[in-house]
Amino acid sequence: MIDPLHSSVSFAVRHLMSKVRGRFTDLEGRIEVGDSIGGCTVEASAATASVDTGVGMRDDDLRSERFLAADTHPRVSFTSTSVTGRDGRLAVVGELTIRGVTREVRLDTEFLGLDETGLQGEPRIGFSGRTRVRRSDFGVGAATAGGKVVIGDVVDIELDLEAAFEGATPA
Repeated sequence: MIDPLHSSVSFAVRHLMSKVRGRFTDLEGRIEVGDSIGGCTVEASAATASVDTGVGMRDDDLRSERFLAADTHPRVSFTSTSVTGRDGRLAVVGELTIRGVTREVRLDTEFLGLDETGLQGEPRIGFSGRTRVRRSDFGVGAATAGGKVVIGDVVDIELDLEAAFEGATPA
């Protein structure tokens, strides 16, 4: 199971000439490790109502129907369809669902290691990944003011996941 206290899903999107960064604070999911890299699977989701950019008014806007539609689409989710790679570098391909729209994305992922004893004696495993998506591909609203685009279409997403580990170390 993904440890939400030691994991994060964050994003960055252009706003005029700067970038706005945020994160989702309510995460859940699981990473299953198979006998080989190809046998690994990932399922993860984040509550859209937990979006946090540090600015309450902006967060409320992001939760609105204009953007994430948290009332009607309470979760953003990812389910892997394939995992390939070697030497600690992985390509995790899967289906990302935002606002009820599902698109295939590729997470460029780094295996951060396995700690067989953890801090409380339980085995732990870690991964870091990133991808880039277009808001428009998921029906997430455009933001314009006075005829100019205020918020960019491209969103960079980063994941840092730590999970309780059960199973064999993949070869």
